[in-house]
Amino acid sequence: MKRALLVLLLLAACKEEAQDLSPVNLTEAAVGHYCQMNILEHPGPKAQVHLEGFPGKPLFFSQVRDAVAYSRLPEQDGVILAVYVNDMGATGATWEEPGIANWIPASDAHYVVGSSVEGGMGAPELVPFADLASATAFADQRGGRVVTLSDIPDAAVMAPVALDGETGADGDADFNARLKRLSDKIEG
Repeated sequence: MKRALLVLLLLAACKEEAQDLSPVNLTEAAVGHYCQMNILEHPGPKAQVHLEGFPGKPLFFSQVRDAVAYSRLPEQDGVILAVYVNDMGATGATWEEPGIANWIPASDAHYVVGSSVEGGMGAPELVPFADLASATAFADQRGGRVVTLSDIPDAAVMAPVALDGETGADGDADFNARLKRLSDKIEG
């Protein structure tokens, strides 16, 4: 009996503690992963990505679009354990103040893609809702279509965006030409 108890104690000591994957409320200390700016100062829905080995310290994103792009990029490092997004249909959520604690799993959300709204960094935004009816009503009012996370097209999160004051299509052509030259050098 003592041996069995000792074996159980040893096994319990070897068992790794599961990482807490609970969403973290936004505070003044939350900065966007890409922009390194306080995300509470930017309108629109936010996202947080929890990586293995960093309990309670998620990467925050100023736009949901950026978090989805991050999760799809092959060069992102770390194992993603959870992604949360603001529920824009939650009580009190507005575009200027989307909420600090109204997180839903990104995989459960209904997203409005292609609407007329811009996210916190001025790019087109994916607008998440827990409720399909709320997402549909938003799309009816602001344009776009409702999709699931897996149905968000890569172009909606990875395509270049011309922001105010940028060159637009001409600048994109120049950027693409320079990128191709760099790729050719690396491959050749």
